Amino acid sequence: MALKNNERETMSADKTLFILCAFCIFVGIVASYSLSIYIAAQYTDSYHFFIKQLLIGMAGIYIIWFLSKLNPDKYIAFIGFGIFVACFFIMVFMSFLPEQFVKSVGGAKRWIMLPGFSIAPVEFFKIGFVFFLAHNFAKDIIPGKKTFKEELNLLLPYLIVFLIVTCLIVVAQNDIGQVIVLALTFSVMALFAGTSFRFFSLALLFFIIASILIIANSEHRIVRIKGWWFFGQDFYLSFLPESAASFLRIENAPEPYQLFHSLNAIKHGGLFGTGIGDGIIKLGYLSDVHTDFVLSGMAEEIGALGVIGITFVLYLIVYRMFKIASRSKNRSYSLFTLGIAMLIVFSFLMNAYGIISITPIKGIAVPFLSYGGSSLLATCIGVGMVLMISKRADLK
Repeated sequence: MALKNNERETMSADKTLFILCAFCIFVGIVASYSLSIYIAAQYTDSYHFFIKQLLIGMAGIYIIWFLSKLNPDKYIAFIGFGIFVACFFIMVFMSFLPEQFVKSVGGAKRWIMLPGFSIAPVEFFKIGFVFFLAHNFAKDIIPGKKTFKEELNLLLPYLIVFLIVTCLIVVAQNDIGQVIVLALTFSVMALFAGTSFRFFSLALLFFIIASILIIANSEHRIVRIKGWWFFGQDFYLSFLPESAASFLRIENAPEPYQLFHSLNAIKHGGLFGTGIGDGIIKLGYLSDVHTDFVLSGMAEEIGALGVIGITFVLYLIVYRMFKIASRSKNRSYSLFTLGIAMLIVFSFLMNAYGIISITPIKGIAVPFLSYGGSSLLATCIGVGMVLMISKRADLK
């Protein structure tokens, strides 16, 4: 028994997952260098964003490596619950902090101001929330046939917590995109924890209805939705009968210039791209090209094939996480790994669909690639915790 315990302690983390994540971070640093120079030159040094992303990227790789060395049985609960509780209370008190401590954009307080940088607590909260769900789902939800009432009773406390979280993020921070990512992740984790597909479908329907109600109560969001629909309605309505198309067609909505330039960048890049540094969309046409529209900027410079290659690397990252989740005997570890994979998948898809006008743009960062310290560091913490767990999974 002592030998088996010793063998468990010496099992190494998933090196393949570490290398894939480090590669994506490197690609994000290169993208920040190429896409942000013009924008940075308007306000500060041309390499301002690149240097910050380089430092954050190196710190992120170190965080992944450091966490991967820890014993999950001793540390993962402390880290997971610590992030969940700390970020929850920070988000609660952010609304009451004065402007010199909280960065406000459009009346929404999303960033805590610290000397030299700012932090978005919601990015870290997502990691803690996934651990909170994984730990409690593994404990409370036993796989097997249940009635709808039994499932509802099991999940009602977590739905109430999610409702509170939604109020914090949507009302205080005006960020429905993060809520959508968490709602989708919540639903998938509940399904794999042991709830029925019927409950999964009803939960998704509930989240969709709630999102529609949230949008309907915000003039700003209604305008954005109209602009998105106006931009692509000719394509969508071409599949419908003329009577239905006439009813759904809107006139004279504001055309979203961001989508227009995003699609132009993708078209200009073609299959092989213009070359790193040679794109023109970053020259004042798209101010968020290194953040929300990083995939558009990359598509112009490395082409569709280059973006497909990066997407394939992200697929491999998610695949490795699925493998770890499926081979972890601890249900809590398995569900947490699945949740982190889902955060990456849904964040990427929401951004990718947004920049090509399939869905409205929600300002969700592309994991590893978008400029921004909070998103990158939070993702690295999640990956580091997964690598901790990988030491308890038989990956051979």
